[in-house]
Amino acid sequence: MTVSFEPIRARAAERKGGDEALARLLPQPRPAAELAAISDDRWLAQMTRSIFQMGFNWKVVDAMWPGFEEAFEGFSPERWETMSAEDFERLVNDRRIVRYGAKIRSVQNNAAFLMAIRAQHGSAGAFFAGWPASDFVGLLEVLKRRGDRLGGLTGQYFLRMMGVDGFVLSRDGVAALIEAGVIDKEPTSKGAMAAVQAAYNDWSRETGLPLMAISRILGLSTGPNATGLEP
Repeated sequence: MTVSFEPIRARAAERKGGDEALARLLPQPRPAAELAAISDDRWLAQMTRSIFQMGFNWKVVDAMWPGFEEAFEGFSPERWETMSAEDFERLVNDRRIVRYGAKIRSVQNNAAFLMAIRAQHGSAGAFFAGWPASDFVGLLEVLKRRGDRLGGLTGQYFLRMMGVDGFVLSRDGVAALIEAGVIDKEPTSKGAMAAVQAAYNDWSRETGLPLMAISRILGLSTGPNATGLEP
């Protein structure tokens, strides 16, 4: 049985200066209609941005991002589903971007992934908008299995930045889940991820909050500085 979320929320509020201060820090998901309206090139762009940011200085990637948009010609999946040898050679020598071959190649693979989604669902936006938050771990599994370099935190941050409701298993968030007795270590198995999903679903029903708000509260409730370590 999942413990009540109220003590966790109250602890986060105390650390951040009260209920109103905490409320101002909580992210909200985009409405389904807005997600569905996002063009496929923006999904590929954010996939790429999240992949290049992971394990690297985020601020550097952010500062270089206009160059990425130029180098990848707006991230059209149709354009990048087939990346020629000449394309790849040009990109790995393009100083406007981070020249990391495997991550550059992921653009092609994820473009193909998005084109397959389009064939099945009409658009990437329709697919992501229609996926239930109550099975967020299932969506993470799809990204890991069918996408390229979209497992773990990369996929979680990608979805967060696009406004898809779900959680980010930050260091502080995992510590809070351990403290609540949901898991006993960082969740890497399917069973542990199922337990995390079940706890989030219970807390969402209890509070009426989206999963991403619960995720932020968990991160803010623990850790030496209670930063939450989430975007």
